[in-house]
Amino acid sequence: MMNVKDLTSVYDTIMSIPGMNDQIKIDLKLSRRNVLLLTQAITRALSIPKNDDNHDLIDIASKESKEELLALSTDCLQKSGLMDLNDRLRKL
Repeated sequence: MMNVKDLTSVYDTIMSIPGMNDQIKIDLKLSRRNVLLLTQAITRALSIPKNDDNHDLIDIASKESKEELLALSTDCLQKSGLMDLNDRLRKL
């Protein structure tokens, strides 16, 4: 397993490849069930506290990248009409 410093270096190298900041358009066709699962996966990944023994790219991603993932999640929920259902499920 790579240490945090090495992982950060790899992440920075990958993210500095030309074109990595270019906006792309992705046409997704997801079931509402998978929208809920995707939203929960994004939320869980961003809310798990950092563990000194285990570091993933999500742990060292920039604040802006994390906010963009949350915005994608929210956008998917809105387009699928599942905002209220997702809010109710979170309260369970």
